Amino acid sequence: MDVRALAMGLAFSLMWSSAFATGRVIVAHAPPLAALSLRFAISALLAVAVARALGQSWRLAPAQWRGVAVFGLCQNALYLGLNFVALQRVEASLAAIIASSMPLIVALLGWTLRGERVAPLGALGLALGFGGVALIMGGRLSGGADPMGIGLCIAGAVALAWATLTVRAVTAGGSLLMVVGLQMGVGAAILAVVSLATETLTITPGWPLTLAFAYQILVPGLAATLLWFALIGRVGAVKAAAFHFLNPAFGVLIAAALLGEAISLLDVLGVAVAGAGILAVQRARLRGA
Repeated sequence: MDVRALAMGLAFSLMWSSAFATGRVIVAHAPPLAALSLRFAISALLAVAVARALGQSWRLAPAQWRGVAVFGLCQNALYLGLNFVALQRVEASLAAIIASSMPLIVALLGWTLRGERVAPLGALGLALGFGGVALIMGGRLSGGADPMGIGLCIAGAVALAWATLTVRAVTAGGSLLMVVGLQMGVGAAILAVVSLATETLTITPGWPLTLAFAYQILVPGLAATLLWFALIGRVGAVKAAAFHFLNPAFGVLIAAALLGEAISLLDVLGVAVAGAGILAVQRARLRGA
């Protein structure tokens, strides 16, 4: 892996991990699904406009359209939607740690649903990864963390894992920026319908909401998504996913720095164990690729 790929991976991990702390700022001032739907709508319009200016077409292959629909539903509507609702109930650091288990869930789904072989290193990684996440969740639950919020985070991570399994169908055939914009449009439409049916539009305007919302559109929304697909194109999905082992640490540190969330010794231990497990799973997949 070259220096540019390493820089891309580190930048992606920082952007991805920062979404939880800024998301918690947003849901403290606006309904989560309505805010997320608007964010996706703006991001979709920007991405599609730039894609058209670059000459990209929305006449995608059938496999790409299926991928756009599945990714828009699983990644944008379910994963982020569930996490935004959960951020009303749990701390950003806990949501980031649970979401970081996505590579472990991908490996587990591949083993249980697709019959993929799990090497000894991969099995050890799964045990360590889920053990580290469980260690943190157990400590947070005993400290009063909301079980419903944790359940929503877990459901979101499963949805993201399923979306990751479809990523090749989305990216094959080019028009990357157009694909990203269209899948955000799918997420915006789904979340708008759910928001209209379930939420009351009460907004507390101010600079915290404005800055967090703009940041979410430009950084986790557009930049991180494009960087992720570019990283996959440069080093492959398995090597790209290895950078997820940094997400638990980055998620905890960013939440502590931005929101003042406390970091316990159990959190540090759990993050280290989970990160080691995620790295072991990715190394095992790389050897088997």
